[in-house]
Amino acid sequence: MSEFFLHSFNVLGHGLVGYIVPFLFVLTIVVFFHELGHFLIARWAGVRVLTFSLGFGPELAGFNDRHGTRWKISAVPLGGYVKFFGDDSEASTPSAETLDSMTEEERAGSFHHKSVGPRAAIVAAGPIANFLLAIVIFAGMSLYFGKPSSIPRVDALQPDGVAVAAGFKAGDVVLSIDGHAIESFADMQRIVSTSAGSALVFRLKRDGDLITLTATPALKEVKDLFGNTHRIGVLGIQYNARPEDPKTTPVGYLESLKIGVEQVWFIITSTFKFVGSLFVGAGNSGDVGGPLRIAQLSGQAASLGFQFVLQLCAALSVSIGLLNLFPIPLLDGGHLLFYAVEAVRGRPLSARAQEMGFRIGLGLVLMLMVFATYNDILHLAAS
Repeated sequence: MSEFFLHSFNVLGHGLVGYIVPFLFVLTIVVFFHELGHFLIARWAGVRVLTFSLGFGPELAGFNDRHGTRWKISAVPLGGYVKFFGDDSEASTPSAETLDSMTEEERAGSFHHKSVGPRAAIVAAGPIANFLLAIVIFAGMSLYFGKPSSIPRVDALQPDGVAVAAGFKAGDVVLSIDGHAIESFADMQRIVSTSAGSALVFRLKRDGDLITLTATPALKEVKDLFGNTHRIGVLGIQYNARPEDPKTTPVGYLESLKIGVEQVWFIITSTFKFVGSLFVGAGNSGDVGGPLRIAQLSGQAASLGFQFVLQLCAALSVSIGLLNLFPIPLLDGGHLLFYAVEAVRGRPLSARAQEMGFRIGLGLVLMLMVFATYNDILHLAAS
């Protein structure tokens, strides 16, 4: 066992040399826009912002703006925070003593003296900023590169694949899956890969006729270009590009925006599918990754080109935004849960109840981080 972990850390140490710069680039962009969402709405709501920090721990560099906010870069680059006037910590927990001793003028700029609506808007603005960032990245890439337009055509079938058993034939063109229009082979792959074990209804065009088939993608382990193993749904269908097949189609501003929204929505729904599969025992908990896995993916994306780094940045932005909306105290979703209770009760939860909630939330987040890091080490050792 000791040799196994020694090998794991050797792999990790060697890999991080090429991963650290792209990892910090991706994470910094995602965290910056998340915190910027909190910051902008707080300023709009009249809340004094004391600190805008990228990272945690000791300050490495910083400056004060004309409003008195300290903008800084801190030593541990694994997140960030915005600290409001009235906060007792980076997690935006209040100090009852400090709040009670404030003057009327100070209360006007205190986050915790705002009504539920502005506080909820400030908290929700972080995840929303993450979603908007991802939409802009996906839309911008579609506008620049065009939309993939490989024909969703069945050119070959694996003899023992699911598609053969379901009745697919070479030459079929997929028009829709579960009512969702399919415009390219990539569209079909995206849906099938995240639907292992789920029956899908396919609308096909075959020799001028429209037919309907039902197929359930089989779960299969596949390796990518870097040797990483992924468990995805497959049908056993192959597409072979022909010289006359278009590769991309130019899109306008509105179409690119629509593509950006669709991409973000797809990541959100796929995440909920994965989480749901974990609860029913059908998912693989080993797919839960943490900072080390993100660092590895960042380095691999950088080796393919800046376009792939941006794609990873957008996907990670959605994931972080969504994770922060989970109703766990300490995360943005936990704050929103407390505010919802406050709106129903007409008064906030007691300081003790909130403190207990934050302690429980901290415990859950730490357990998740330990579990994800353990998975990362196993993954890196196997790669």
